[in-house]
Amino acid sequence: MSDQPHGNLTIRTLAMPADSNPSGDIFGGWVLSQMDIAGGICSRDRVGGRTVTVSLDRMSFIQPVKIGDVLCVYTEVVGIGNTSIEIHVEAWAQGDRSHTKIKVTEAKFKFVALDDSGRPTPVSK
Repeated sequence: MSDQPHGNLTIRTLAMPADSNPSGDIFGGWVLSQMDIAGGICSRDRVGGRTVTVSLDRMSFIQPVKIGDVLCVYTEVVGIGNTSIEIHVEAWAQGDRSHTKIKVTEAKFKFVALDDSGRPTPVSK
């Protein structure tokens, strides 16, 4: 496992109490949502238009995110298909008393480019 994030910092957001369980651990679904948003930003920027999430590969949580942590999400384009784009997404947590980032999870997200009518459209390579 790498000790440094890969890709470009796409989102930084603060984990709040409303996003946690009673033990103070942030819900995995909230982390996944932030990763999906970051992947969507990256794919939209690369494609130059509308994209939608169609899949993601296996995802395992390595460390919990706690209330007050800053979640940093990094993205990197790793593949371009005819109408799709694959983005590697990593989530790292930075504690409120430390500037050290700890990898939380990662996954590859696949997005499809859509035209104005909502139909798949080619992605330039």
